[in-house]
Amino acid sequence: MSWIRTDIGRTPSIVPSGYSPANLQAAYGLASASSADGGNQTVVIVDAYDDPGAEADLAVYRNTFGLSACTTANGCFVKVNQFGATSPLPTTDSTGNWEAEESLDLDMVSAVCPNCEIVLMETVDPGFNNLYGAEDTAATSCGATVISNSWGGGEYPTEASDEVNFNHPGIMITFAAGDFGYSPSQSGYPSGSQYVTSVGGTSLNQGGGGTWTQTAWSGPAGVDGTGSICSAYIAQPVWQTALGSAYTSVCSTRIDNDVSAVADPNTGVAVYDTFGGGQGCSTWCVFGGTSASAPIIGAVYALAGNGAALTYGSYPYSHVAGNLTDVTSGSNGPCPGNTFICIAGVGFDGPTGLGTPNGIGAF
Repeated sequence: MSWIRTDIGRTPSIVPSGYSPANLQAAYGLASASSADGGNQTVVIVDAYDDPGAEADLAVYRNTFGLSACTTANGCFVKVNQFGATSPLPTTDSTGNWEAEESLDLDMVSAVCPNCEIVLMETVDPGFNNLYGAEDTAATSCGATVISNSWGGGEYPTEASDEVNFNHPGIMITFAAGDFGYSPSQSGYPSGSQYVTSVGGTSLNQGGGGTWTQTAWSGPAGVDGTGSICSAYIAQPVWQTALGSAYTSVCSTRIDNDVSAVADPNTGVAVYDTFGGGQGCSTWCVFGGTSASAPIIGAVYALAGNGAALTYGSYPYSHVAGNLTDVTSGSNGPCPGNTFICIAGVGFDGPTGLGTPNGIGAF
């Protein structure tokens, strides 16, 4: 669920124009928490295939932006397979796409929660059986307090039977909502699980005087942009039912999304990846997609450190005031009836959920 800017020149010695950790922390009111919190948290990132340069690339990213080292040697970074073992690791992805994804995920967790321990869990391939199994391993064998996922697909009739893989009370699980706009056939699960926090995407712009503005991320002609759905198969959790009839009369099942963060590649984030591959990233790149927003929100959960006391994605719904920035414009539609499911507006909406972080109070 990542997009890479290929129209920005880059060399090994030049950091691109993408947002830095300091930018993200400022935009979401996290500077103080990012500096002080997260030291007792473990974020497990689930991806497919092996990125042999993951640790070295992460070191360059963190050193460039003045973040503390996160290495195998100091116990901050661990890379494991889908069974939680350090060997054997999977083969690489010949396209380089998954390696780029791993770099994005690692850098975004680092940007927001530099004190967090990070486990990179690599499955043998991107088959859902392996990825779903990795969720269980991350929860039971890797000490996860947060599990971040930047992958997914369209809804399918038997998805409710797979909910067990995400039912891990006390562990916050974030999922990217997808990059295909309102498109249930291309996005919607596992982000639509009742046991996860579904993360949508925004366009994030820095204005004068340190101000930041956001709209729902919408791609050209509605072809792409943040995903959102009214689930065809997953029951509506009680915290969404509590939104009231204005919402439930339009969608009586699970609504994506819960919250959101930057995902527009046109207002993207800086990422360092040397594996290369079909997307053309070779060193410093600018990334977008809900693959960026999901680990950002996962890292915010880690900063808050409340996971053990929370019930799935419910907490933000009762802690909106002052803690979330409402995103009130933009669309990822059209959708049936052109409702809040695909049009951002005041209050809750599909593309951006309840809004974006304003500190850690909603997490």
